[in-house]
Amino acid sequence: MTILHEPHELSVTEAAQRGVAGLVADAEGGSDVVVTRRQRPVAAVVGIQRLTEIENTLSDLNDLALVLARAATDSGRRTSFDDVLSAYGHTRESLAALPDDE
Repeated sequence: MTILHEPHELSVTEAAQRGVAGLVADAEGGSDVVVTRRQRPVAAVVGIQRLTEIENTLSDLNDLALVLARAATDSGRRTSFDDVLSAYGHTRESLAALPDDE
């Protein structure tokens, strides 16, 4: 899977001639535009729907990396909630006695 769908390349000069309105129209129509300077990509113009897809994919990949890291490092050892409370000088009863923040 590539990030951009068959992007159309334009030089900075061509993009300037096309104008912001033209670039936005392309993006709204689903075309990904890559702007180049000296034949090197320097910017991309994508529609908001495509940007949302990219952001969602990035979020999914971050979640996947976390799951894989946890699976690779999981020793199987678990700590009970009561042990955690005890380590911080609390019990379930002491937590219940704390005033509610409003």
